[in-house]
Amino acid sequence: MRRMLDCLLLALVSLLSVTVAAAAEDIGSTNYRFKWLGPSDKIVVEAFDDPDVPGVTCYMSHARTGGIKGAIGLAEDPGEASIACRQVGAIDTAKLDKLKHSEEVFSARASLIFKTTQVVRFWDAKRKALVYLVYTDRIIDGSPRNSISVVPVGER
Repeated sequence: MRRMLDCLLLALVSLLSVTVAAAAEDIGSTNYRFKWLGPSDKIVVEAFDDPDVPGVTCYMSHARTGGIKGAIGLAEDPGEASIACRQVGAIDTAKLDKLKHSEEVFSARASLIFKTTQVVRFWDAKRKALVYLVYTDRIIDGSPRNSISVVPVGER
């Protein structure tokens, strides 16, 4: 019974991870801990474009666990990440008030099943600013470690 429940949960998590529109592009990485067997632990920098706000790109850094488990996709990555979002093109300001107040714009798994790194966008209409929050959570137990980036929109 337990095995069937684990398989069902894995299928559900896999299905949910496909629904996120933004995909990250690797920008680069650097090793921070040598491993004798398998790849070293790395800090990875990735970029993704906001799927609902053309003209905004977010750059995210996070640790990726190496070793044998990391090489075969079984390692759990640390729960820290940093984000910096910037306006890289024209933003259609008329569409901004139609955005949901809070919306997930990126998600990537940080372990085989239970841990994900997520980016949530908030629209602060009063201050005309897009706020991006990155954090890592688990199904049962998350982490309060987070990072934000703000993109001011329009004239001041």
